[in-house]
Formats: sequence, C-alpha cells, structure tokens
Amino acid sequence: MTGEPTADAESPSVTSPEAVPPERTAEAALRPRRLDEFVGQQVVRDQLSLVLDAASARGRAPEHMLLSGPPGLGKTTLAMIIAAELSVPLRITSGPAIQHAGDLAAILSSLDEGEVLFIDEIHRLARPAEEMLYIAMEDFRVDVVVGKGVGATSIPLDLPPFTAVGATTRAGLLPAPLRDRFGFIGHLDFYGAQELREVVHRSAARLEVELDEPAAVEISTRSRGTPRIANRLLRRVRDWAQVRGSGRLDLAAAKEALRVYEVDERGLDRLDRAVLSALCGRFSGGPVGLSTLAVAVGEETETVETMVEPYLVREGFLLRTPRGRAAAPAAWTHLGLEPPEGPEGTAPMLGRF
Repeated sequence: MTGEPTADAESPSVTSPEAVPPERTAEAALRPRRLDEFVGQQVVRDQLSLVLDAASARGRAPEHMLLSGPPGLGKTTLAMIIAAELSVPLRITSGPAIQHAGDLAAILSSLDEGEVLFIDEIHRLARPAEEMLYIAMEDFRVDVVVGKGVGATSIPLDLPPFTAVGATTRAGLLPAPLRDRFGFIGHLDFYGAQELREVVHRSAARLEVELDEPAAVEISTRSRGTPRIANRLLRRVRDWAQVRGSGRLDLAAAKEALRVYEVDERGLDRLDRAVLSALCGRFSGGPVGLSTLAVAVGEETETVETMVEPYLVREGFLLRTPRGRAAAPAAWTHLGLEPPEGPEGTAPMLGRF
C-alpha cells in the first residue's frame, strides 16, 4: 500500500487523541468490524456481548446504551460494531450538529424499526433537543409542534423501536434524566502496553506492512494508552520506513520516525516538553497560573488545559493545585534537571500548597 495517501498529514499533533477530518478515511480502514475483533476493553466487551445476545434472542431492539471515556479509545467503533452485530443500519449524528428540536425530530421520524442512532458528544445536545430525546427514548414518541403562539398545536408522532447509542468524553455533564434513560452504561479506560501492541500489529496487517515486535513495543509505549494515537504513530513510522528506510517497520525505523515527529520515549511531544520546561525553568517548579503558563509557551489557555494537562497529570509530571500548576519530581527527572531543594531536602513545590 505504498501509494496510499497520508490522509492525516494535517493533524495538529501526532499525540492528540482527537480525530481530525483529514484522517477519518485512514481511521475507517483500520476499524474492527465485529466485537471479537475489538482489542482491549474486556469488561465492556463482555457486557455488550451479553446485552446484544439477549436482545437478539428476544427478537427486540436492545436497550439504549451510553459509552463514556476519553477520546480515541473506540466509542465510535463500538457503536458501529453494535449495529453490525445486530445487522441493522446505523444513523450517525453528533450533539453539536443538533441545534434545534426540529433537527432531532427530523432524524427520529426517519428511523426504521430496530435502527441504531449514534449520537457522538451527546453531552453537547441543545436543551430543547435533549428534552425531546427523553420522550423518544422512553416512549418512542415525539411531539411535533405545528404553528406558533396561541394557535400552535402539538401532534404526537409514534416512532418505531430503535436503539440510541450515546458517546461522551464528559459523562458528568449529562443531566440525570438523560443518563437514567440508558439501560447500559459502559466506561472505556486507557489501554495497557500489551493491548496497544495487539492494536498496532492488527493495524499493520491491515496496512499490509511488516512490523517487527521491537518496533511495535516502541510505538505502543509512546501512544499514551490510546489506540487512535498508536495507529497514527504507526502510519508515521510506515511513512518514514517507505520513504527513507527499507520499507520494513523495524526498531530503527520506529525510533527515527518518532524522533522526526518529536515524540519522546514517554509519549511527550514538543508542547508537552515546552510546558514542563517553562514550569521547571522560568517558574522554578511553580505553582503558576494556567493563563501565565499558556502565555509562556505561546499557546491558548484552552489548548494547554485540554490537550496538554490531562496526560501530564495522569503520568505524574504535573500537579494541579489551588494556587496553580506545579511540576512534580518526575518532570525534573524527565528533563534531566535537578530540582532545587526546599526545607529538609524536599522539592520546594511540594511544600507550597
């Protein structure tokens, strides 16, 4: 597949867990089609298998399902698998795309019996659409309002049984009435290194490239526990191997490609290291305010908060405190710096909170 275009070349960062439009085609080619092909998330897979098998045995549409977890772990893929396992069509939309109740009514009224409706970022539904969805999920009915003012008339419209599958990265933002209407709620966790190795080996087979085990280990350990990042890094290593290497994805190719894309052995990219360097260098480990830190690295506050901090906090490099952000001892070690000593030989930032 040497002639395949690198569809995700415009991605702002190879370590971003978010999907960007140019890479969706490349992602689609690597998605598993069935539940037994899906790697990882064993608990959620077992639970889903039971729910789907029971619904099929009864000959009825399964209960509505909510999939939550960080981006890039496979929520959209699982929604597609649910429809495939049920052998029914899949209708895909997203919370931001549904701005009015009428938008949702148009989608719901066109559903066929048993169809799966997938709503990505369901926590971003507009309030009127959200209230309409309550009734549709519970009673399989929507009330269409005709006319305006005192002459407006509500016409109930019955819907065929369907299964709503919602996906959210922020389950806490879902209102309780909506969350309670989902009969199955599955939470996806970050992947382990062994699971990610299985992911990249499977994807390499789909891409028809040879991947050595040491290269698979190197890619998986730098993928932040996220299959989307692992697949993206695999494609970048493939590019390097085909253009500047032998075509085989070996350890040397993996290391050199990831060096070119500035992804270090812990999965940190240029911006991650810039944030840690600013904390440890300019601010002596902190604490420092988020906006000040963002200005120091030349990025928007939201970018630092949503794209950089989550991984640094999870890996123990960064601390969020009431007084601001601070560098943990692991940050100094990773940068090859010696933390200044505070009272009784402790790192000073640990005594300031």
